[in-house]
Amino acid sequence: MNYKHHATLSLMALCLLIASCGTNVELKTLSGTIEEPLGADSMPQQVMQAMNKALKYHQFEIFSDTVNNVSVSGIGEADSYPTEGYGIVIVKNAVSTTLPNIRNTRQPKAFYDSAKDELWLTSSAVEGTGVQVERLYQLHFKNDSAVVVATIDPYDIQQAFLQKIGYATEGEQITLYIDNKPATTVTNTVTDMGGFDDDALWIGDNITYDLGNGQPRVCVTPGVKFITGLVLHYDDTPTISAAIEMDENGKFALSDMKMDNASDN
Repeated sequence: MNYKHHATLSLMALCLLIASCGTNVELKTLSGTIEEPLGADSMPQQVMQAMNKALKYHQFEIFSDTVNNVSVSGIGEADSYPTEGYGIVIVKNAVSTTLPNIRNTRQPKAFYDSAKDELWLTSSAVEGTGVQVERLYQLHFKNDSAVVVATIDPYDIQQAFLQKIGYATEGEQITLYIDNKPATTVTNTVTDMGGFDDDALWIGDNITYDLGNGQPRVCVTPGVKFITGLVLHYDDTPTISAAIEMDENGKFALSDMKMDNASDN
């Protein structure tokens, strides 16, 4: 797996001078923990062999839209063989589509847009203590069979956010900027880690999606790196969210970026 946790810079910090309230502020870009595209997931060969021989899949519900007869389930076992967290089944109007290479751990989410006859699905790409990174799938239906038409790699989301977000520190305060405009200021409450590292804010460990309103919103939470220790801290940082817009070629764009759950200090 081409993911390396907090070891190297994926983007060199860039300092800009911008005018803010009549004074020059040294604005830095965030750093990224994901070094390169993660690539597609693939079910382990032994699990695929078990699935091909299985008489029954033991499934658990992820999503159900009874009005439009659409459901999404994860496959827990093929007969009695564990799927090791792989396998999604999508059913529309009794037509079943099995997608073995999509992971089903960490509570995937789904939403069906009946107006466009499309399904959005999240899947865990990287997980661990303090780490939750999701991948987003866009699916269309052909004769009620589900087809993946676009996938968003977490690395691409990270890079898009790095282009939009900046920050500045003063004492124990961190001010975050969106498109060079101040969005919120938070105060650090961690007092025993030696102060902020030169590259204080990182993203890439927490990339999730909110499908609650139909249009997907990606949610990214920056972590703070201190002089002491390698673990990022999330005690005081807000979540930054943005709407996902897809074009006909499967390329995404971010819009309506804002700070969520941010407390001004």
